Amino acid sequence: MTHLPAAGPTSVRTTGDYYQWLVAWDACLSLLRETAAHSHNPVRAVGVELEGAGNLDDVVLLREAPPNTYKQVKYAVDSATPVNEDYLTKPSANGGPSILTKIARTWKMLTADSGSADLRLVSNRAADAADVLMAGRDARTGLLMPKAAMGGTRSDRGRARARWAQEAELTEAELIDLLSVLRFDLPLDMVWYQENLRLLMAVTGLRHDQRALEEGAAWVAKVVREGRRELTLTMVTAAVAELNLKAGPARAVLSIATLKPDPLASDADHAIDWVDRFEGDSDYAKRRPLSPNTWAQLQADIEAAPGALPAGTTAVSVTGSIRLAPAFLVGTTFRMVTGTDLAVVQRGRTGSQLWSTSDPFNTALAPGVDEYEIGQGDEVAIAIAVATDPTEDVLNYLREQNVPVSKLIVLTPSSGTANDGSVPDSIAANALAVGIRDHLRRSTRRVQRMYLFLACPMGLAVLLGNRWNRLCQTVVYEDIKVENGYEPAFIVEA
Repeated sequence: MTHLPAAGPTSVRTTGDYYQWLVAWDACLSLLRETAAHSHNPVRAVGVELEGAGNLDDVVLLREAPPNTYKQVKYAVDSATPVNEDYLTKPSANGGPSILTKIARTWKMLTADSGSADLRLVSNRAADAADVLMAGRDARTGLLMPKAAMGGTRSDRGRARARWAQEAELTEAELIDLLSVLRFDLPLDMVWYQENLRLLMAVTGLRHDQRALEEGAAWVAKVVREGRRELTLTMVTAAVAELNLKAGPARAVLSIATLKPDPLASDADHAIDWVDRFEGDSDYAKRRPLSPNTWAQLQADIEAAPGALPAGTTAVSVTGSIRLAPAFLVGTTFRMVTGTDLAVVQRGRTGSQLWSTSDPFNTALAPGVDEYEIGQGDEVAIAIAVATDPTEDVLNYLREQNVPVSKLIVLTPSSGTANDGSVPDSIAANALAVGIRDHLRRSTRRVQRMYLFLACPMGLAVLLGNRWNRLCQTVVYEDIKVENGYEPAFIVEA
């Protein structure tokens, strides 16, 4: 790999500008999506270097009602300057006020007369884990609270608060109020940020390749050079048409995270965060709820999600990190009979795709079928063996646990071979989901209950759940890898 040369002054300046245009394009996507989804208090316009916003004028999300969101954007070419007390309190290069002082003065101006504001410091810099206050930053919210308020005046935090308050020209009580609304969006690394912006473009109904992202950012740069300070819905909509970016409907966003925090949670219309409620120290180990939390509680949270989305929502995108049983439950919660167009970002060999229940196909794909006699009862077990073949593990589980089933039906891709590339796109996934459902309608017609084991792409689990109707009661299992190997997670009435 050829290394890039060290960045010169022009490179640093132009890359910093591009980073700001990305942040502004991000705000434009919120404007489009929230308007289309009839979100509560949507963005009505986007300010760029907006007058009257003090030192938090780089990007401003102007909403129908306060609080507006004011973002200061700080790009760094390397990791030499993490965000810590020294960085925030250091005077500017020309001896002017520090970043913290400027933010505090702007906050006081914006919140005069009992006003409110949502403040953001956006940077590709990382929070300094050795800094006593920054180390307490909550990764879910970007806030230093509540930990910043903990500890007495003689504690390390207490002494740091006193120094920050003095630099900010605030009382400690005022500093706590400021830190309650000042979010540190860190580290929004350039590569990572672009990937997540492409995902946001996908759920906004736009083309989401790198070229489309760069065209959006370039449009922001163009209108700013023309002297435009406020980008309206009309302007952004016209730009989408001019750039030929439209690819589908803008969607309400439902964020569900059980494995790791969802970077799109802050943009979601409704977020379910169970990361700390699943057991395991890593993303790969998190497979079931941590006691006293239960699968039943997670099912209740997911099934309540439609009521938490904006009224009249008909198109929904699911983001976040979940395993297959919750993904299937999301699909059944927004079943096709509800009239909801449900979509999920599916990562695969060819990159990220948006798999939608509305993507058309000509003919259902009949799955490959293998059956194994069990002889322990009158019910039926189903294994979806699409990404990998779980047959042996499922057979062992059914026999060891004496599950009351007569047989195990194993359904594979039409090719008969399970692998992680067997479903190439949304069209194939929808066709296979319908083929699986139709086969089960015929083969389980007289069965009162089935037991479902999933080994498939997450997107297929969502699409399959969405089509799961005119079937019997279904117990959905999760692969937990320990103890008995599987665990019943949800009961779905189909």
